[in-house]
Amino acid sequence: MINTLADITRTHRAERPDEIALRVPHKRDWTFAQLDTDACICANALRNAGISEGGRIAFLARNEPEFFLYLYGGAKLGAVSVAVNWRLTHPEMEYILNHSEAEILLVGEEYLGHLKQMNLNLNQVVVLGDSGDSGYPTWDQWLSGHGSEDIVVDIDTEDTCFQLYTSGTTGLPKGVETTHANLITMMSQGQKARSFSTTSISLACMPLFHISGSAWVVLSQYSGCRSVLLRDVDLDNITRVIETERVTHCIFVPAILQRFATVPGIEDIDFSSLQIVCYGASPVTEEVLVTAMRLFNADFSQGYGLTETTGGVTMLSPDDHDPGGERAGLLRSCGNAIDNHEIRIVNPDTGEDMPGSEVGEIWIRGPQVMKGYWRNPEATSEAIDADGWFKSGDVGYMIDRYLYIHDRVKDMIISGGENIYPAEIENALMKHPGIGDAAVVGVPSERWGETVKAIITRGDDTLTEEGVISFCRQQLAHYKCPTSVDWMNEIPRNPSGKLLKAALRKPYWEGKDRNVS
Repeated sequence: MINTLADITRTHRAERPDEIALRVPHKRDWTFAQLDTDACICANALRNAGISEGGRIAFLARNEPEFFLYLYGGAKLGAVSVAVNWRLTHPEMEYILNHSEAEILLVGEEYLGHLKQMNLNLNQVVVLGDSGDSGYPTWDQWLSGHGSEDIVVDIDTEDTCFQLYTSGTTGLPKGVETTHANLITMMSQGQKARSFSTTSISLACMPLFHISGSAWVVLSQYSGCRSVLLRDVDLDNITRVIETERVTHCIFVPAILQRFATVPGIEDIDFSSLQIVCYGASPVTEEVLVTAMRLFNADFSQGYGLTETTGGVTMLSPDDHDPGGERAGLLRSCGNAIDNHEIRIVNPDTGEDMPGSEVGEIWIRGPQVMKGYWRNPEATSEAIDADGWFKSGDVGYMIDRYLYIHDRVKDMIISGGENIYPAEIENALMKHPGIGDAAVVGVPSERWGETVKAIITRGDDTLTEEGVISFCRQQLAHYKCPTSVDWMNEIPRNPSGKLLKAALRKPYWEGKDRNVS
């Protein structure tokens, strides 16, 4: 029986040792027996490095198969894996690595330059690739000489096993503590809802530092099926692999779904193996969705959720996807609550339920809700009330139990599936001596759903749009930076000085029926 993350490889090693668990096209396959054996070797190497129950082990690289050997190896010890967003700048990475109290870092060779610029409190660094004269052991060197005996630790299912970081309105990321119970619940729900079986073939191309990327592969392996792992989101490679590997299950963010239609020769690709296409992480337009459904000719399933809810807690089932039919209006919905989960629409000021189909904040309760934010009890108590309700910060409404997303309480921008918080960018902008005042809002983007716009009061008449964007790129990951700049003589604020974001956003969303794209 699978009760913890560590049980996944153990169980399937016993039940289907010779079946392929993980494939990296044109490189290597791992059977379930090999996956568990390598995870055992990694666990012994981690223990030798001083890692014990509750210790944090960090991963900073693109989608590499070693992520899963490291994840399962750490889980065998009761350790906590911390996946770091490789798109961040080195100061952002440094904060996460230090805040998480990571003891060891497995880093891709291409990020050694970032590593040199960080001041970290690590005990050890291991490099994926040929580290040359870096002074750090490579993955193979680090594993060498360690045994493959399994390490069995008595793990409480409520213990944290995975920690992803999500940005906060203060600009400092928060470490989301995901437990074994959170993940097992998500996987048991997902296996049933997405019709996974041991014969399924799952495509994994979303970044592993996202819950939709890493949890998708873990869900596939929980289900005892094969995962095909791609290092990057490369549409030509994705379409080729779907065809050649006969992929049955895949997951994409809406920005990727939209781009498929632009791939040359897409109409000649054989998508007949596809059974289900899952999507989520940001709102999707009906036009993009219907085009994708016609292209793939497979069942579609949408989920709404957050890192804090271990991914999707609603589901818009394949039967609810009915373009042009009597239920076509449901395509604007993100479905209804999954089993054992509850959703309320709440007035955030009073905590009372909103009547009928009126708009309010989305509150969620159920076994997928996180344990809390690492080393941040204040943020945890603000996010989860005494009765276990998680306050999502998203605004929506419900009609006949179907949830519709309308806006976001916390002004968060979702661009191409990435969560972006304006306060972080505003803080960066205000460091520029030529900027008098600044506000950041999300504006509609046909390709990305939303993009970042900076609205600025000049303190220097020579300041340009290019200069503002360039300044931000020196401090922040590129995906967080403004793609455009508008200028105002005075940015509107209320009497207490708070930016009037609704007024700033309004002109850019004229004619839209919801305030997220």
